Amino acid sequence: MASKNTFALKSDAYAFARPRYPASLYEWLVRNVARRERAWDCATGNGQAAVDLAAHFEQVFATDVSQEQIAQQLTADNVTYSVQPAEKTTFADASFDLVTVAQALHWFDFRAFWPEVARVSRPGALFCAWGYAWFECEPDVDADVVRPFRDLIAPFWAPNNKLLWDGYQQRDIAFPMERLTTPPFAIEVRWTVPQLIAYMQTWSSYKRSQADRKAAGALSEIVDKALAAYAGKGPMQVRMPLAVVAGRVGTSASGR
Repeated sequence: MASKNTFALKSDAYAFARPRYPASLYEWLVRNVARRERAWDCATGNGQAAVDLAAHFEQVFATDVSQEQIAQQLTADNVTYSVQPAEKTTFADASFDLVTVAQALHWFDFRAFWPEVARVSRPGALFCAWGYAWFECEPDVDADVVRPFRDLIAPFWAPNNKLLWDGYQQRDIAFPMERLTTPPFAIEVRWTVPQLIAYMQTWSSYKRSQADRKAAGALSEIVDKALAAYAGKGPMQVRMPLAVVAGRVGTSASGR
């Protein structure tokens, strides 16, 4: 899928600007796995989730289809990286106690991915995918910076993103497992306006917009004005709710 290639563009900026996931999420994962021997972090990007999982599991295997993303990997002694597609890996059958997907489930071919998860998972293994889309910040920054920015990049989003925005609904992802109820999770950070802008510039739609001269010029103007107007502003609270889908491999969605 051509839209995936946007994540290879400026992979170092992506790694720098993307926030880490909340500790409460990993605590929930650990409480809900039978063993903590091997985890697979699929579509790992630069390994943000993988290195956090490494604190809880003996071995973490992290894969991504993008060599450029893997090249920006965060390191941990018990994390092994490889370039592999989500839908067809070289892992042995019944390898993993946990399979995770952070910020990427909406890009997969579900007809091939779900059978692959079933193949590489141990009986009763936990699957969990999560992602975040929009965020909450101070009203003036939202009105002056975020909303105009979002309006300009709106035409450049790939259709896949709507699956995440809608919360990974069953109609969209054909999740084959019985869904587990999860607590509400959210990323909470304190960012300056330049940090917030750097994060928005990692969005795939922003990267696509740069090929459109008119959109790129308008976005540059918004950024320049924001950096000038909020030059003296300190960090502010930014909150990003997570959409989560989780289940145990071997259970059936029809068994609810």
